[in-house]
Amino acid sequence: MKWSRFSGALPLVLMTLLIVAVGTFATVRQDAFLTSFNLNNLLLLAMPLALVSLGQTCALLVGGFDVSVAALMTFCVVVASYTMTYETSGWALLPGGLVLVAVGLGTGIFNAVLIRVLKLPSIIATLGTLSILEGASLLLRDHPEGPISSDAVSGLTKSVSFVPIAFIAVVVLAVAGDVWLYRTRTGLATRAVGLDETSSRRLGMATGRIVFFAFVACSVMASLAGLYLAAQVQIGSPILDIGFSLESIACAVLGGAALSGGKGSFVGTLLAALFLSLFDNILPLFHQPTEYSQITIGVLILLALVLYSAPDLLARFRTSRAGVGRLRSAEGDAAG
Repeated sequence: MKWSRFSGALPLVLMTLLIVAVGTFATVRQDAFLTSFNLNNLLLLAMPLALVSLGQTCALLVGGFDVSVAALMTFCVVVASYTMTYETSGWALLPGGLVLVAVGLGTGIFNAVLIRVLKLPSIIATLGTLSILEGASLLLRDHPEGPISSDAVSGLTKSVSFVPIAFIAVVVLAVAGDVWLYRTRTGLATRAVGLDETSSRRLGMATGRIVFFAFVACSVMASLAGLYLAAQVQIGSPILDIGFSLESIACAVLGGAALSGGKGSFVGTLLAALFLSLFDNILPLFHQPTEYSQITIGVLILLALVLYSAPDLLARFRTSRAGVGRLRSAEGDAAG
């Protein structure tokens, strides 16, 4: 029981230690790292990845994947170039932002219907959605054009000191998400569905509804991430090949989510997104190629999978040793 509790906190501890270690190293070696300007850029850089990763955690909790989130973010950037044009300002920007949320809502419902009604595997269903969204983005904009409103950019990036207000809201959202996941009946039901959907259904849980809402939440969060991505690129580009689908899964796994479902932490996911963004932030300061970031992500995912699965691996090892011991004892009795 003690090891089980520790293993649940392990992703949060590991991500925190990595952030502190890398941040300390960058502070000692580069004076530019700890400036308000750079820290503000770091937190703003983390916003799209943090939002889409929190959504991806919802899908992983119920044992699924959504590989269409990157294409959805790109599509939202393109749509924003029509609904939040450079001439638009003030409250007139609100309907344009709500259009992006509606796009995420519609995409999530579409994915959920494919997965729950048509019974398609989530990875196959969302691959199809990915292709549709990529085509739609190119149909609307065949090349980067359509500047995003400067008022929208300044509003989305507004900060207190070096901390963006939106980042504070994401931290609150992640903490509230973990409280919901581990302290409420619906949160426990969501984890139960991911662990064993058949048993959950037999216990009377609305498994179909839970999975449905998980994929809708994933897409809505991806649309919000697309809104912040639009604030970064500031133009309607249909060719944003930035790997958010795989990175969002990586953040969820590094944050403690199980690929088989039923386990995860929104706070852990946020910390992982911040760590990966930190790595992307310091590489230019040290004049290192960005390819190192991708290598680091792959190595960390493999290490995390082994480390987080240590209790199961140890249990299997002990079970196999006990089985071998019993077999040898039986052979000895037979020989005697």
